[in-house]
Amino acid sequence: MRDLLVVGIVLVGSLYALRYPWFGIMLWTWVSLMNPHALAYGFARDFPVAAIVAIATLIGVLTTRERQNPFAQSPAVWLLLFMVWICFTYPFSYNVEGSTEMFSKVMKVDLMILVALTLLKTRRHIEFFVWVVVFSLGFYGVKGGIFTIMTGGNYRVWGPGGFIGGNNEVALALIVVIPLMRYLQLQATHRWVRHGFTAAMLLTAAAALGSHSRGALLAIAAMAVYLWLKSPKKVGFGVFLSLAGVLLVIFMPENWSDRMHTISSYEEDASAMGRINAWWTAVNVARAHVTGAGFDMYSPVIFSRFAPDPRDIHAAHSIYFQVLGEHGFIGLFLFLAIWWSVWRMARSITNNKSAEPSLLWAKQLASMCQVSLVGYFVGGAFLSLAYFDLPYNLLVMTVLTKRWLIQAESGPVRDQKAFATQAPAV
Repeated sequence: MRDLLVVGIVLVGSLYALRYPWFGIMLWTWVSLMNPHALAYGFARDFPVAAIVAIATLIGVLTTRERQNPFAQSPAVWLLLFMVWICFTYPFSYNVEGSTEMFSKVMKVDLMILVALTLLKTRRHIEFFVWVVVFSLGFYGVKGGIFTIMTGGNYRVWGPGGFIGGNNEVALALIVVIPLMRYLQLQATHRWVRHGFTAAMLLTAAAALGSHSRGALLAIAAMAVYLWLKSPKKVGFGVFLSLAGVLLVIFMPENWSDRMHTISSYEEDASAMGRINAWWTAVNVARAHVTGAGFDMYSPVIFSRFAPDPRDIHAAHSIYFQVLGEHGFIGLFLFLAIWWSVWRMARSITNNKSAEPSLLWAKQLASMCQVSLVGYFVGGAFLSLAYFDLPYNLLVMTVLTKRWLIQAESGPVRDQKAFATQAPAV
């Protein structure tokens, strides 16, 4: 039944995307983030759901007149330059064949991000996109939170597969999506919807802690501090954050606390020392090769030449050192430039001086995107998620919101009503 449901949604949605390609972006985002086929038990698990959606959407792009220049804002330009650099470094990989699968995956993800910037433009598109992202990952957040509560936090929460198959990876994804839940809560007009989002955010936070990820704890703490600094009611909000944090931590079992305490004694932790060894390997590779070593650099050949401890072969476990080792210092510069430009754009939106009520949603979304980025920047320092879709979805939200804001300030826009109160036009 699940197989038929997933494949049916994909096939019908792909046909719809031929006529309305913006819907194909929503469908692609759902498939890439949620991995719904991973929840099936039969033929859907191996069905080419992502390929079908992508092909239908790209065909729709070629036939629609509703296109716009995706490179009008700097984040997209930096992303394109990063893609070009990856294409240049790929042939110089130490193991080209071993790097091919990830190269293809990264190019597909980034291409669809650019397609999203080409097709999406209205406020309804933006809010529909936020809903899809929140639903796709919030499903695992609520599910994982209930699991954590039912088991007393004694068992780890794991991801559905793909980029976020591991406990650490899914924890970061859940943390990053919590501020987007908060944005939707701010837009909600019904009390039960707002309460529902409160429960969803608490369960998602519990799921992140239930993953037993130390990076998740640091990311949550960083986001909480940033939210508190930005809050106009620091005392009340600070008390709420403190109480919620204390209750969640008290609930977790002793083995969770013991694991979190190793953050301060990383020298005694083999996993932490392995990451540091991988980081130095990435630095040494980048010093020796301007193009880096490619996606498949985590091998005995590379570590025997560049690692302080050649026997400890480890993945980068850091978005920064991951890009540095795989694509060199130029690649790291372009990667950082993407996120610096996104951050500056989000800040320009939140700093907008207009008091027009119809623009408030744009400021709120940009602010929540900043909070999510803080979680990604901190949590990503300990995870290999440089190419994961979710942060690039934040890029899409920020760029589209800035574009909408520019149009709104220059004249009236068609869609003033929120998605929460009016369905998107089809």
